[in-house]
Amino acid sequence: MKNVHEIEIKVEGKEWEKALDKAFDKKKNEVRIPGFRKGKITKELFIKKMGIESLFMDASDIAIEDAYTKALKDSKVEPVCEPSVSIKDLSETGITYVFKIISRPEIKLGKYTNLGVKKEKIEVTKEEIEHEIEHLRKNMSEVINKENGEIVNGNIAIIDFDGVVDGKPLDGGKGTDYNLEIGSNTFIPGFEEQLIGMKKGETKELNLKFPEDYVENLKGKDVTFKVTVKEIKEKTVPELDKDFFEDLGIKDVTDKKSLEAYIKKEIEEKKQDEADNKYVDELLHKATDNMKVELNEEIIHGEIHRMVHQYQDELRYQGASLDQYFKMTGTTMEDLEKMMEPQAVARLKTRYLLEEIVAKEDIKVAKKDIKDEIAKNASKYGMKEEEFLDAVGGEDAIEYDLKMRKALDIIKEA
Repeated sequence: MKNVHEIEIKVEGKEWEKALDKAFDKKKNEVRIPGFRKGKITKELFIKKMGIESLFMDASDIAIEDAYTKALKDSKVEPVCEPSVSIKDLSETGITYVFKIISRPEIKLGKYTNLGVKKEKIEVTKEEIEHEIEHLRKNMSEVINKENGEIVNGNIAIIDFDGVVDGKPLDGGKGTDYNLEIGSNTFIPGFEEQLIGMKKGETKELNLKFPEDYVENLKGKDVTFKVTVKEIKEKTVPELDKDFFEDLGIKDVTDKKSLEAYIKKEIEEKKQDEADNKYVDELLHKATDNMKVELNEEIIHGEIHRMVHQYQDELRYQGASLDQYFKMTGTTMEDLEKMMEPQAVARLKTRYLLEEIVAKEDIKVAKKDIKDEIAKNASKYGMKEEEFLDAVGGEDAIEYDLKMRKALDIIKEA
C-alpha cells in the first residue's frame, strides 16, 4: 500500500553511548558484585562481569523515543495509528530501528450529493398514545398485599428460591425475599408461568431447562428450582382522575385530552430523531459506498482498540468490567473485537469521507463560531469554558467537529 512507510533510523556514537549509560544506571541496582555495595559498581566492571550485551535491550528501549521522533521529522509522515518497530542491527557501536508507519490512506470521493435518499415521514397513532397512557398508569400503580388467593399474571411474588444443576447448587441461582413480577420474563422460560396458581406459604419444585441460546456452560441443561412463596402483592392501577393528573406533575396536563397532546408530542419528537438518524445513516452509507479507500489492517485494529476502550469506560460507568462481560456472555476479547470490526470499518470510512469533503469543499470555520460553540456547550454541561476545552481536547477538536458537521450538511443538501 502507498501509505505504508518503512523508515530506518540508526542511533550510534554519543547518542548510543548515552543510552548505554542510562541502561547501566538502571541495571547497576539490580546486580550484586562481591566487594561492592549495591549500585556502586563501575560501568567497566559491570560490562566485564555481565557483558555489554546485557545493556542492549534497556538501551534500545531508552533510545527508541528519540529515534521515532527523528523518523517522523525526516520522513514528514503523519501517522494515523500506532507504528510497529523492529530492530535490524544491534551491537556495541549502535542500533538500527525499522519503523513501519501508516499514514492516511488515499481517498477518492464518489458522488456524495443528490443521493436520492428520502427522509421517512413519521406518524403517531391513537394506539401508540393509548399504550403510553397505560404505561404511565402501570408505573403509578399502588402495590398492596394480597392476603388471600393465588398468584396471577401481573402479581408480584416475594420468593425464596434455590437452583440445582447436575446435582450441584447453581452458581448465582439462590435468592431470598426476591421480588418477582409475574410476566416480566426476568427468569428463564417456564419459571414465572409455573408460579401462577401458587399461594402464600406454598413451596414447589420447578423442573425447567435452560434455553439453547443461554451461556455456554448452562445452555440446554436441566435445572430444578425449589421455590417458596412468602408474600403476594398486587398492583392497583389508578383511574384517569384529578388525583392521577396531579400526581403526574406535568405542566399544563390536567385531563386526558391534554395528556394525549403531551404524549403525542413526545412520541413525535422521538420518532423524528429516529427518522433523522436513519436518514443520515443511509446517506453516509451511500456516500461511503461511492468512495474508494483501502484500509490497512493496522488502521482498522487501531479503531477497534479505541472502541473497546470506549466500551470499557461505559461498563465501568455502570459498575461493571470487561471481565464480567466476558464471563456473562461466554465470549473473549477476540470475539468482541471481531464483533466490532464492521462498525469500526464504517466509522473509519465515514470519518475519511467527511474529512475529504472538508478538503475538497475548502470548508472553513469562523473563530466566532468556535467561541460560540464552546460557550454553548460549557453552559449546557455546567462547566467553565477552560474545563470544557480540557475535557474535549481544545479548540482544535471543536473546530474539527464543526467542519465535520458542515461536510455532513453538504451531503444532506438535496
